[in-house]
Formats: sequence, structure tokens, C-alpha cells
Amino acid sequence: MTNFKLGRWLLVALAIVGLAVAAPAVSAHGDEPGQGNETAADGMPVDGDAADWATWMEGHMTDYMGPNAVDEMESHMGVSVDEMAREMADEEHTSTGMNGQGHGC
Repeated sequence: MTNFKLGRWLLVALAIVGLAVAAPAVSAHGDEPGQGNETAADGMPVDGDAADWATWMEGHMTDYMGPNAVDEMESHMGVSVDEMAREMADEEHTSTGMNGQGHGC
């Protein structure tokens, strides 16, 4: 009976240690909750019109995600790059990253 209780407590302690080690390892945001996206900041047309945004998005997706990225994104999201570009231009984006602005994941 004592071995059974000891084994149970050992299992609980191991689970707690595992959670304590795993939580920081799987953190998606690091130490700050809203970090800027460094890859998106590269050449981003902050004050651009819809054509500037569309050109930048197509180039950015191709550079970072491959030659079929635009088609894949459009089919997955159900919206075209031109539609997203118009929205980005209308919103007058003045910062890098999406950080809670309703876009992205």
C-alpha cells in the first residue's frame, strides 16, 4: 500500500515538473505579449495605397512561403490579395505586425 501511494505522489510530482518545464518551452510570444513582426517590417508600405500593399504582400508571401503561397492563402482564407490590400490601405496601417488589429492568426 505504501509503495502504491509513493508511486502516485511520484507521478504527480513528475507531472508538475513536466508542466513547469514545458510551459515556457511552448510559449508562442516570448517575454512580451505583443512583439512586432520583424519579417513583415521589411519594406512594408505603411502609408501605401492598395496597389503598394498588394505588391508588397505578394512579394513577401513568395519570399517567405514559396511560389504558390499567394494561391494557397487565397484559397484557404477565401479572400484575394487585392481585397486584403484595399483593407490595409483603408485602415492606414502605421505600425508593423498585426498585434490585435483583427488580422492574421
